[in-house]
Amino acid sequence: MRLSPWSSLTTLYVGIGAFVAIVLALAAGEWLQPAWPMIVLCALLIGMLVTMCTRRHLQAQAHSRSREEERLLVKVASLYDAGAIGRISVLESVGGRSQPLQQIDVAARRMALLRQVAEGIYGVEALFDTQGRLSWITPSIERLTGHTPEDCLAADNAIALLVHESDRRYCLQAATQVLESGGEQHFEMRLARRDGGSGWVACRWRQILDDGGVLVGVRMSAEDIQARKETEYKLLETVAELRRAQALREHYLSRSNDERQRMAALLNLIRLGILFIDRDHRVLYFNRAVLEIWGHGPEESPIGFRDVVLQSRVLPLVESPDELIAHIRAVLESSAVASEPHETRLKDGRIITDVSAVVAGGEGRGGIGRVWIYEDVTEQHRIAEQLVALAERDPLTNLYNRRRFHEELERQLAEAKRHGGVQVGLVAIDLDGFKPINDRFGHQAGDEVLVKLAEGVGRIIRRNEMFFRVGGDEFCVLVSSTNERELSELASRLVEGVGALRFTFEGEAAGVTASIGIALYPMHADGGEELIAAADEAMYRSKNGGRNRWTVARPYADGMATPAAPAT
Repeated sequence: MRLSPWSSLTTLYVGIGAFVAIVLALAAGEWLQPAWPMIVLCALLIGMLVTMCTRRHLQAQAHSRSREEERLLVKVASLYDAGAIGRISVLESVGGRSQPLQQIDVAARRMALLRQVAEGIYGVEALFDTQGRLSWITPSIERLTGHTPEDCLAADNAIALLVHESDRRYCLQAATQVLESGGEQHFEMRLARRDGGSGWVACRWRQILDDGGVLVGVRMSAEDIQARKETEYKLLETVAELRRAQALREHYLSRSNDERQRMAALLNLIRLGILFIDRDHRVLYFNRAVLEIWGHGPEESPIGFRDVVLQSRVLPLVESPDELIAHIRAVLESSAVASEPHETRLKDGRIITDVSAVVAGGEGRGGIGRVWIYEDVTEQHRIAEQLVALAERDPLTNLYNRRRFHEELERQLAEAKRHGGVQVGLVAIDLDGFKPINDRFGHQAGDEVLVKLAEGVGRIIRRNEMFFRVGGDEFCVLVSSTNERELSELASRLVEGVGALRFTFEGEAAGVTASIGIALYPMHADGGEELIAAADEAMYRSKNGGRNRWTVARPYADGMATPAAPAT
């Protein structure tokens, strides 16, 4: 039979007491023999007393150690949320007597068990000290974020590493409030993943106190709720979509009449004429602009009219009725869904454009009719013509400007080259005496000279002759299908007409003359720039020859101009 540690210790001390008693008895001699039983009894009592004291001391030490181990295990168990384990007591009794050596083995086994439980926790458990620094975290953090516990513990700011930036500020506020005020904080937040993503968790923050009630940190418990969040989002989207569909359905059912009225009011306000003709060629809908565009009174209603009746009422207003009929027939016979814009000029000067498109029916029923859209573009045409005029006319004299001159020159030269044998003439005009007037009497006087000269020359040139202002006091006349004789006659008229102009500024009479150069394509040049250079050269020879005259350019041969006597 195996004795307990306490039985062995008692036997040892009793034996020691008996041995001491025998030794004392033998040493005392025969004079103590009568007291020998008493001495032995006293020795035994002393041994038992020493045994009891030693036992009490060992029991106190074992009890204190077991209480420390018990508190540690209970604290670890509470931190790990090991509720199923409960409050673990490592004190075991065998035969009513404590066994301190077994307590250590039990504590080690329980610690290993708790470590396994902590490593197997599905959620996240983390401990932070009072400074907010992470001191411990479960391995499950790597599954949720991709960060290992070692990465988290090594980070200067674990919250900044693990919590998504959108929730980081609120998380810090909650942790600070728990540290300062106690209580618990429950909320949902997103953890930041190493790969840049995020995942939702439901977390709980609460204080950690030691046995003395002193605050040692804060504990965070988190549960993965990403799947729940995704399900909630899908449900919310589905519910929102169902609500939108229901709202639309109720809106269309209850407000269909109001919608038609609003649409009718809108279509009546726009300036586009809208006409819908059904598949039976009868008018099903029109707006007020249609009546205004085609000159009908507001009391008229073409509803139910056939398209041929409408045409018979419109044709008297059109400049070219046959052209309009042909256009309508082409649109109706075309297989295209929509027609191209078409312009129709009315006798009152207005311009109307129309486009049309087939209105498709639902469920493969084919076209249910055709919609026509009309617009009065008279004002747009007028504005466009004004913009073109501003782009190609001189604002002071209203003559064509240099840009239009070059465009027209290239066009006429291209026509002459294409037809062959056609000559294009260029007359270059430079005013003599214009600069003294401008310098002495001012720019306003100079502008008056230019305006009156444009008016005077405009009365001299003919319809096939285009007059341009290409510079300050430089002008050109471009003539197509001409010859040297006609250009010489034109130059003579221009010299005479410009010289006859008279002006009065500040009570003084003034006048100008013209130096003119004449060039012909292809006689004097092979292209536009060459033709301009030839005319300019002839014009400068007129200036050098005494001014108020005209000169013909030198003939063009093999790309070179040869001198010729000026004609005056």
